[in-house]
Parts: sequence; structure tokens; C-alpha cells
Amino acid sequence: MLSAAVLGSVARPRASSASPAAPRLQLQEIVPLRFGAWAELPAQRAQVVNPQTQQLLDKLYSQVLSRTYGHTDGYRVMLSLAYGDDQRGGLQAHRPEACYPAQGFTLHSNAEGSITTPYGRIPGRRLSTSLRQRREPVTYWFTAGDTVIRSRLQLRLLEARLWLTGQVPDGLLFRVSSIDDQPAQAFERHDAFVANLLQAVSVRDRTRLSGLGEPAHPPA
Repeated sequence: MLSAAVLGSVARPRASSASPAAPRLQLQEIVPLRFGAWAELPAQRAQVVNPQTQQLLDKLYSQVLSRTYGHTDGYRVMLSLAYGDDQRGGLQAHRPEACYPAQGFTLHSNAEGSITTPYGRIPGRRLSTSLRQRREPVTYWFTAGDTVIRSRLQLRLLEARLWLTGQVPDGLLFRVSSIDDQPAQAFERHDAFVANLLQAVSVRDRTRLSGLGEPAHPPA
């Protein structure tokens, strides 16, 4: 395993699994502005605070999508997707638990979490953060190809496998958060938001966004 990890980190395949000129994902197109009881809010009402600088985003990612959605009951969820067509070495997606504190947030908790959807569970992480009076629980996961990645070693092994076919791994950081001083409530709303979003996209895009495809228990 160690040899495979080293091999994946030093090799530089020529072909890419997703060309920058024609990325496999078009975030603006596949993520709907309205779905279920959610609708995108006008920019002046959005509350997204991106914990990464624009310079870093431009370096790491080929596409970034940030929107705030409002539920019909008034609850708001902030969605941030960052897609990179080359996730090797220093271009690996920066994790929110590192980026939030770097931008002045206090990280109160950081734990593994399982996001429940009709298509199965997504292994991710739950963070509780704050910036002065702003309390912001965060849910996120990271995919490479069609697989949710939980560790750097797992990504290295994927790099090594792709190297054999002359490809490099692309990746997607999927993050949702909300302004809420009750993290447990926030995480429940995050799960509901994610479930509604995944129901509104195609099977192909759902698999790419979450590693999940058809419903875990299809109707009889």
C-alpha cells in the first residue's frame, strides 16, 4: 500500500480523466435553482462566507458554485461546490476544517458523519464553527471520480490505479452549511437539503456528486 501511495504521488500521467477544456461536470447546469421546497435566494440575501481566498480557489479548482437556498419555512442553507480536474499532490481539495480556522473561524467540533439520503448514506464530516456571533454548522464530503474519499491514503491509492491507465483524478468538494446555533438541528436540515437536491438531478449527476446512484430500496 505504501509503495502504491508513493507511486501515485510521484507519477505524472499525461492524460486526464477530465480535461480542463471540457470538464465532466458543469456545476451551473446540473444543480437546479429550485427543487422540492427550496429555491435560490437573490445575491443580496445570500449569507455565504467562503473560507478560502479567491487566489486559492483559482489555483485548486476549475469550477466553483456558491448559492444560498431558502426553504418555504424560512430556513436557509448555503451550498458550496468546488470541482478540480486535477487532485494530485498540492492540488488536493483543501478541507473545511483547515480553511475555516485560516479565515478566522473558531472550530468547535470536527467529527465523522453519515448523511442520510433515499439512495443510501454518504460518509462525510460534520463541523461546528463560529465567527464572532455567527454560528455555522458545516456538513461536507469529498469525491474523486464517482467515489467518496475519506482519507489521503485512499486518494493516493486511487491516483496509483489511475496512473496505470494514464489518467489523473478529478475531485469535488460538496459543502453545505447554515447559520444556526443548534448544530443537531442544522445537521438534520442539511441532510434533508442534500436528499432533496439528489432527488432533483439525473442518476449520472447524482452518482458524480455523492457516489450514490439508484435508491437504496427501490419500490416493489
